[in-house]
Amino acid sequence: MIPQPAFLPMTPEEAKTLGISEFDVILISGDAYVDHPSFGTAIIGRVLWEAGYTVGIIAQPDWTHPDDFLRLGRPRLFFGISSGNVDSMVNAFTPNKKRRSTDAYSPGGKLKRPERAVIVYANKVRSLFPGTPIVIGGIEASLRRFAHYDYWSETVRGSILADAPADVLVYGMGERQMEEIAARCAAGQSLRGIRGTAVGIPPAEWREIDQSGYAVIPGFPAVRESPEAYARAFALHAAEQDPVRGKTVVQPHPKTVIVQYPPALPLSPAELDRVYELPYARAAHPSYREPVPALEPVRFSITTHRGCFGACSFCALTHHQGRIIQSRSEASIIAEARRLARMRGFSGVIQDVGGPTADMYGLFCPQWETKGACPDRRCSPDCPNLHTSHARQVRLLRELREIPRVKRVFIASGIRFDLALADDTGYLEEVCAHHVSGHLKVAPEHVAAGVTRLMNKPGREIFDRFRERYAEATRTAGKEQYILPYFISGHPGCTLADAVELAEYIRDNRLYTEQVQDFTPTPMTRSTCMYATGIDPATMEPVHVPKGREKQIQRALLQYRDPKNRSLVIEGLKAAGREDLIGTTWHCLVQRAGGVRGELTGRKR
Repeated sequence: MIPQPAFLPMTPEEAKTLGISEFDVILISGDAYVDHPSFGTAIIGRVLWEAGYTVGIIAQPDWTHPDDFLRLGRPRLFFGISSGNVDSMVNAFTPNKKRRSTDAYSPGGKLKRPERAVIVYANKVRSLFPGTPIVIGGIEASLRRFAHYDYWSETVRGSILADAPADVLVYGMGERQMEEIAARCAAGQSLRGIRGTAVGIPPAEWREIDQSGYAVIPGFPAVRESPEAYARAFALHAAEQDPVRGKTVVQPHPKTVIVQYPPALPLSPAELDRVYELPYARAAHPSYREPVPALEPVRFSITTHRGCFGACSFCALTHHQGRIIQSRSEASIIAEARRLARMRGFSGVIQDVGGPTADMYGLFCPQWETKGACPDRRCSPDCPNLHTSHARQVRLLRELREIPRVKRVFIASGIRFDLALADDTGYLEEVCAHHVSGHLKVAPEHVAAGVTRLMNKPGREIFDRFRERYAEATRTAGKEQYILPYFISGHPGCTLADAVELAEYIRDNRLYTEQVQDFTPTPMTRSTCMYATGIDPATMEPVHVPKGREKQIQRALLQYRDPKNRSLVIEGLKAAGREDLIGTTWHCLVQRAGGVRGELTGRKR
């Protein structure tokens, strides 16, 4: 077995230096190669290398010519293809479908990846290397494994397996799957039946299979034509995305039948430790002459866990990492922090200690291991089975602060405020005293009751309680620190009246509103299903969906202070019957032509 190199090889010269004449696996990515555990290609490459396989990297190949794809030759086992850390369509376009001018995952921010990168790369590889297995994965493939609404073409597209000539699709976090795929390829075995994967099989073969025990959802022709069928299909496959109780899900397409096997089992703490203790360089490959912008915010960050049981409707994490929290051991995290402290360029600041939601580290439900996450209720502080004590994270943060050369430890990934309120260990006070860099990220997303219900988010009253406790904890710490709230405009279920309600809330509480996300329908979320169909798949009830001009107005209302939004704000207020908010008095959101709006000087409505 060849020891792990400083960087996984990207050129024939690097391969020759390592004594490699033929790679076992070649990974192709739409990202630049950054050897850091926040980048999926680095993780999968290092894990496979540790398992005894040689791995080459082709990063951001020029898809218009064959040269980049031919550079490392034909792998002995398979090609692994990903668009990178981000969906290539989300990366290419803003929520308003305007083309972006930079790519944070490319050297110098240059645009180097194609739209629908997985399909483009897979077709190119198949044409050049017929017969070599192709494995697709990453966020782009994972969330397109079934028929899905495509916001950019405003159509329902079939599974990515119907367009990309791949032998198998890996969904979710792929370490287990990729190791098993490599072992099976080496042994000449079938790639069917692997947990955490999906395949396409011929319709004739599917008709011959005993279909009992499968969850068969409406097929592509049906979901393309019928909003009701689309909503039913989403609800059916969403119910099976649990690694303990999930069934194999099947969706027929005209020329193939998509078969998704149950999700991969969660990694144990020891297995997760192993993944993050591999010798990542935490740097971009030395061949790059310009920095990769996405690296700097995370270079000295630490991942503590995976999974999120919040199940926000607009987030795909439930279908990618799952609801079951997988936490690393404290010893492994502290050892990683000690390694960071010894690294060249470390300034004494650990930029983030967290995961999808930082304060879910160490939280658990005793039923997860044997029964999985409950199919009929959300995990929340109200559930008596959920252990919400943050004591383990508090101890971890205190130990991290004591490491020599570590001056500050920040929580930049944000916290779930309802969980922080439910904790009785002084977690929030600890965070305010030691781990906030001026602003703490939290995501109420909205305050209107009907909207937060559809978002599956805590209501306004819980956010208000959190703000009060945060302000008190900050005062006690003797610091001037603020909440940086994230809001979403234009979410399904949000009316103009709801948008006005949120705008007034922002006004009354003097909240900073630069962090407004215009809702973008991305594949495999409940919110996208609502956007595409006008139906809530959880209830099959109709939902108001703001689109076009109304969607623009809703965003403008949340940023009413921006003079560029004035005409849209006025239009929205008139349409909502709230012309009382147009004028020059202190409570008005926008002034009339020629007026001067009064300041909010402590007065309230």
